[in-house]
Amino acid sequence: MSILEELKWRGLVADCTDTAELAKKISAPIVLYCGFDPTAESLHVGNLVPLLALRRFQLLGHHPIAVAGGATGSIGDPSGKTQERQLLTPEILAHNIARVKEQLAKLLDFETKQNPARLLDNAAWTKDVSFLDFLRDIGKHFSVNQMVAKESVRARMEDRDVGISYTEFSYMLLQAFDFYVLCRDHNCELQIGGSDQWGNITAGIDLTRKKLGKTVYGLTLPLITNADGTKFGKTEAGAVWLDARRTSVYRFYQFWINTDDRDVIRYLKFFTFLSREEIEALEKKHTENPGPREAHRALARAVTDLIHGPSATTEAVRASEILFGGDLKGVAEGTFNEIVGEVPTKEIEKSKIEGAGLPLVELLVHAGLCPSKGQARKDIEGGGVNVNNVREASATRAVTTNDLLFGKHVLLRKGKKNYVVVTAK
Repeated sequence: MSILEELKWRGLVADCTDTAELAKKISAPIVLYCGFDPTAESLHVGNLVPLLALRRFQLLGHHPIAVAGGATGSIGDPSGKTQERQLLTPEILAHNIARVKEQLAKLLDFETKQNPARLLDNAAWTKDVSFLDFLRDIGKHFSVNQMVAKESVRARMEDRDVGISYTEFSYMLLQAFDFYVLCRDHNCELQIGGSDQWGNITAGIDLTRKKLGKTVYGLTLPLITNADGTKFGKTEAGAVWLDARRTSVYRFYQFWINTDDRDVIRYLKFFTFLSREEIEALEKKHTENPGPREAHRALARAVTDLIHGPSATTEAVRASEILFGGDLKGVAEGTFNEIVGEVPTKEIEKSKIEGAGLPLVELLVHAGLCPSKGQARKDIEGGGVNVNNVREASATRAVTTNDLLFGKHVLLRKGKKNYVVVTAK
């Protein structure tokens, strides 16, 4: 398959300025770019679709450029936003770009000699351009009528309470300027982005044609929504970040494991590099017997491998297995700590479990898993209580310091899903 055919099969083409001509153009390697504004010190899963598309192009021999918006990020893109963004300082933007570059290195190959990816900052070609020069050389090529007609601008202008500032209104010109400069200086002929970028991309295509007399192309990818209509990449805890310091590897893995059954095959196409044959085989298994959740596990493992590496994925899988009754023997403290923040925790004075220890029935009540010692005895005798994922059948059992994991934790479980980590201090 050509890159366009693969993107179409994966459901990753929303709009294209000239599909037939672009198909001819990319029969040989071309330079393409995708921009991102470093509004945070980490990318999130919502950024993955266009950046993975850059990787798909690179794997087929094309030359990808990731453009960090040191300039545009200081303004704020109105696309998809209902109100003004908070303006960031140059220092914060520089910090964010440095952090995001670490993540881009996992998605794009900057080291290959054949077609290395490049990271450019659009502040490099805008910082020395004066306001008057920009208005004369760039602004004169844009009709306000056309700019107002763009969806990103029109939607904000229709909201009289919020409106749009001149600052954000000008964003389109800056992004168009990027495409023009990249074509002029790097022979870039294609810009890709989310479907909300269509107006900004076509503005750049028009400017490049007027300034350079060259034809360049735009390709947008769909904005991802969940089957239930909710925004992709959001959880109760907020955005799912690529930086493990903001979203732990365990939580990242769990985000993909918990994908809705209706979405899992789509997301395998969007977010993994599994082949068509592999995905179709998983789709067949999922359709015939969704119970084993093979497609979900394949999705979670593939994306976590890509972002965090196989060893981190293995630890996340192990942590997940713990919460399904998996054996704790040999588990690393870091892996166990991943789940401590995922289940209720309760502290206890270490002195209470020293020596002969504390009766398990009392600890179950202290942890809040049982309302009374009598009920705790019934639960134990009924086989419904586990200590460190080992079923406990004796109601006279005491918990001692010998039961502490890493010298401080006891994992209690009642039934299949009711966990509490008791920490001795």
